[in-house]
Amino acid sequence: MEEGKGFRSFKENTSKGSIIKRKGGVVLEQTIFQHMQLVRGITEKSIQQIPEELADIIPTGFTNNIRWNFGHIAYIQEKLVYWVSGEKMNIPEAYEVFFSAGTKPAEWIETPPTLAEILDVLIAQKQRIVDDIPGTLQKRLPEPFTNKVGITFHTLGETFLFSFYHEALHMEAIKRIYRAIKN
Repeated sequence: MEEGKGFRSFKENTSKGSIIKRKGGVVLEQTIFQHMQLVRGITEKSIQQIPEELADIIPTGFTNNIRWNFGHIAYIQEKLVYWVSGEKMNIPEAYEVFFSAGTKPAEWIETPPTLAEILDVLIAQKQRIVDDIPGTLQKRLPEPFTNKVGITFHTLGETFLFSFYHEALHMEAIKRIYRAIKN
């Protein structure tokens, strides 16, 4: 294969993070963070449009409510960026009790956070991620992380990218719950 042709990849450091060059185009780490901000912006706008009085309704056929889904987005994002990297999670400890996988609002004993409080966590989390992880997406996790559906991740970038999919899944669940409530 000729020099400069093929699918060779290399990483260059820039002031904005790293650039990965490949045949057929340039993929910027900056684009990944812009996408995260786009996805999170949709989530933030959505939570602001939900009346608090609808947040705890669990329609027939659902096991969770709108509040649980928004809180779960925040909790899992924190886990997929910080916890899997061996870093301290920086969200309220109660989020694990309320919003980790397998929890249900029907089992809540304490009062959960309001939608406004969850929104504050989502906004602060987005900013911490933007401040903390550029340039570290290739960082190997201390141990491979396997999620509940059996996908194994080896780098921070893998878990971070998966978190966008996870957030979108729960945004769809929120839309379905909202529609069921309104019908």
